[in-house]
Amino acid sequence: MEKSEIIVKAEKLVESAMKGNDASHDAAHAFRVRDQALSLAHEEGLSTSPDSMLTVELAALLHDIGDYKYMRDPSEGKIVEDFLVKEGVDENIKTRILSIIKGMGFKEEVAGLTGTTQYPEFGVVQDADRLDAIGAIGIARCFTFGGSRNHVLHDSNIKPRSDLSKENYMNKNQQTTVNHFHEKLFKLKDLMKTKAGQRRAERRHKFMEEFLKEFYEEWEGGA
Repeated sequence: MEKSEIIVKAEKLVESAMKGNDASHDAAHAFRVRDQALSLAHEEGLSTSPDSMLTVELAALLHDIGDYKYMRDPSEGKIVEDFLVKEGVDENIKTRILSIIKGMGFKEEVAGLTGTTQYPEFGVVQDADRLDAIGAIGIARCFTFGGSRNHVLHDSNIKPRSDLSKENYMNKNQQTTVNHFHEKLFKLKDLMKTKAGQRRAERRHKFMEEFLKEFYEEWEGGA
């Protein structure tokens, strides 16, 4: 099926806005999240509504534009809204997209901000993003991001933080890459909002557990 004009424009915006990011949060990530979100939406019965599917696709595509981790200019925070206005997106769909993007991050969940779950599309998009953060791709993205910020790979003397506030979570300076598995990635399986997301997360979660078990054994020289 041929893509709609707005989807083509959104894809071009993603490629332009995210081209300076490292490979953990590049355009390919946004496209994977879009594909995953559409697949989950079909499983969750949203495909009967064209408005819901458009909401899911645009929110998934645009969700990381203006991400605080890569913000170079405060004006980047309005890129998505300005795009939706310029393209004449229906007001209700625009409101849903912006609300989903604003509330779907792990830092919002840590802070207890879950109001956007009132939209059925929210869980689909959030689950798709979180599925891309776990499993084989999640492992690759985790180490890519850590390397881009010169994080220590692993230090057994630096323990994972157990009490994460939103502000504490956003402070990545004292975090090792491996600790990110314990502070966030291993928690995502139980935070999935959709049945389809929960099923897919089980396999990816198990793969991460096996990987980290092997990692620790090799780190200690026992494998």
